[in-house]
Amino acid sequence: MSRCAFLTLIVGLCMSSSLAAADHRDRFERRIFTGGGTQLPYRLLKPKNYDPSQKYPLVVFLHGAGERGNDNHKQLVHGMNDFASDEIMDKYPAFVMAPQCPEGQWWAPFNQATKSAAGGDQPAPALAAVLEAIPALQKEFSIDAQRIYITGLSMGGYGTWAAISRRPELFAAAAPICGGGDPASAATIKHIPIWAFHGADDNVVPAAQSRQMIEALKAAGAQPKYTEYSGVGHDSWTETYRNPELYAWLFAQRRP
Repeated sequence: MSRCAFLTLIVGLCMSSSLAAADHRDRFERRIFTGGGTQLPYRLLKPKNYDPSQKYPLVVFLHGAGERGNDNHKQLVHGMNDFASDEIMDKYPAFVMAPQCPEGQWWAPFNQATKSAAGGDQPAPALAAVLEAIPALQKEFSIDAQRIYITGLSMGGYGTWAAISRRPELFAAAAPICGGGDPASAATIKHIPIWAFHGADDNVVPAAQSRQMIEALKAAGAQPKYTEYSGVGHDSWTETYRNPELYAWLFAQRRP
């Protein structure tokens, strides 16, 4: 082997090692919430050097349809390594809860044919379990009730819109990604800071689903933020969760 080839091999191995070391999803602790006759598997990321005398924000993350199940692992595949990175954890100490929706269930009901969200006052069973798990975490840990946030992608984007419409007094901010909501709920959630994201060429969940929610919120007097990625399909979450501006905006929000 030539010296040049040897050096190339060493550099490649170092890069591979570095990439492997960059995966911090094992920082999420495996947990199960039991309440109301339901068991909800979830992962919990705790702040580094957690101090019970301080108050920390809580981020709730809702995964997409492809990550449903009961292995308590698949829900970490998208976005959660970004939240668990040293950069984000050092700059924004917070709890991050990543529940897993059971197979065959949804975070929020929607019309499969039209991709539109269904209304109603009662959350889907999986989302109801998430909403019950939040106060349980508040009793166990020092969580700032004024800084509870929610985000999610695809099916979880629908779940994010559904969660804030059903518990508008709970959340300080929301970042739904490539999902949709019920425009009739706009007046209920107009006080919540919202930053929605969507790919313009999404052929799974049309961008029109986010657009109509943004327009409904504006008509209700709100000032939501909306980012639509030109030329991007369904995967609008990778770029979103890698954007440092999202974290700066999210963690700056506080319920009045």
